Amino acid sequence: MQFHRPETIDAALGLLADGSVTMLAGGTDFFPARAGRTADGPVLDLSRVSGLKGITKSGDAWRIGATTTWSHIRDADLPPQFTALQLAAREVGSIQIQNAGTIAGNICNASPAADGVPPLLAMDASVEVAGTSGSRTVPLGQFITGVRSIALQPGEMVTAVIVPDRPSDRSCFLKLGARRYLVISMAMVAANVSVTSDGALESVSIAVGACSPVAQRIDTMERALTGLVPGSIDFADALQKADLSVLSPIDDVRATAAYRLDAVRTLIGRAVTRAAQEKE
Repeated sequence: MQFHRPETIDAALGLLADGSVTMLAGGTDFFPARAGRTADGPVLDLSRVSGLKGITKSGDAWRIGATTTWSHIRDADLPPQFTALQLAAREVGSIQIQNAGTIAGNICNASPAADGVPPLLAMDASVEVAGTSGSRTVPLGQFITGVRSIALQPGEMVTAVIVPDRPSDRSCFLKLGARRYLVISMAMVAANVSVTSDGALESVSIAVGACSPVAQRIDTMERALTGLVPGSIDFADALQKADLSVLSPIDDVRATAAYRLDAVRTLIGRAVTRAAQEKE
């Protein structure tokens, strides 16, 4: 087995060019998937590539490097629009997993229950992709195309996640599982909101995970709740009537589809209310 550990993006892309190399970031999915077996092809370790780590702000956008770990995100000094992502970071496996697992790995694994995806969807995040022919940016909702399926072409790699800067936004993330920690969720919700001076919702972004093959933005719910005051009768009424048909939960050992749908409405109401009440 060949094990490559380049230090620049260009060197990494050069190794990817022949199409036979498997990328390795934190390894929290890579190694368990092999169940103790040795990798049967060349491996490209991205851990030393400069420019892939850290969180920076430039102009009207934030850039989270592809190999930035969940513990880095969890502990970073970030504005309230990132609270949901930081709460999700605390739910990504154990502390050991958070210390090794990366944001790009969580996205590229494309699990329906990936904790990091709903908060990023709610922030309108995009994925920065580099290849030998140049770079491109893909909205996260278009990058994850299905279960374990992403829009990454041969010879390409994720270099960063880009998040629009929205200083007035506040956010919350809630995850429902059979126990408090180290569990795959039955359902999870991320909400980003901005509020008027009288407490009404000026803008609302809601994303739900673990209830469809790919985490989904709930546009109908966003429109229904905009302009309402969390906790009001109108808010509760709109919450119950909003269309959730974009979701397609399943029955499995963790929960029934009916339970998931019912839980999602409750989680959305709580997440939006808590986000609206968060201090700037």
